[in-house]
Amino acid sequence: MFDLDGVLVDSERAWDRARREVVAQAGGQWREGATEAMLGMSSPEWSRYLHERLGVPLAPGEIDDRVIERLLASYAMELPLLPGAIAAVRRLARVWPLGLASSANRGVIDAVLAASGLTQCFAASVSGEEVAHGKPAPDVYLAAAARLEVQPRRAAAVEDSSNGLRAAAAADMVVIAVPNRDFPPEADALDLADLTLASLTQLTPEAITNASSHTAAEPARSGGSRPPTAG
Repeated sequence: MFDLDGVLVDSERAWDRARREVVAQAGGQWREGATEAMLGMSSPEWSRYLHERLGVPLAPGEIDDRVIERLLASYAMELPLLPGAIAAVRRLARVWPLGLASSANRGVIDAVLAASGLTQCFAASVSGEEVAHGKPAPDVYLAAAARLEVQPRRAAAVEDSSNGLRAAAAADMVVIAVPNRDFPPEADALDLADLTLASLTQLTPEAITNASSHTAAEPARSGGSRPPTAG
């Protein structure tokens, strides 16, 4: 299972810029900590956040439309794929069926996969707007596992952010962290990872298999040590 934003696409700044532009244009007020608060939120959640917490005087649906319009316009000019993203996906797709579990809107997911040529690599994809609760709730990961007809415990999730790592751990998956450099995960969230990698170039079937074998021998996530990190 791959996350999208911050794992395959260096998009957090693009999302942040699009939201800030909508807030400023509509007469809302950006507040400190808003960027971090929205990491992992689904579109219904962050559009309500902009409306209720940042004072944007538009309906959440209109907020969503305006932000996505700006984001997709920036992607049309240049898709900010992270180094090693395409190679990592194709490398793992040769071994296992892949799922995408993203907080991004369905339209954004489909546009990124099409532009990157990775659509056929994923057997299933789930958007945060298609489940009841966004990350850190496990809903999007559980839905992706259901579509792949795999037990969550037999799946691995690749994540970059605090809420993403918490969501993957709550789904009881093997958690692979590739920390976001611009918005690094909090220490307690990073502690949930079964394996921490410096970049996607280190994401190999062997690394995931080794992390999975360690996890199978561990006690529940509420206790016990984690495997050593790589990189």
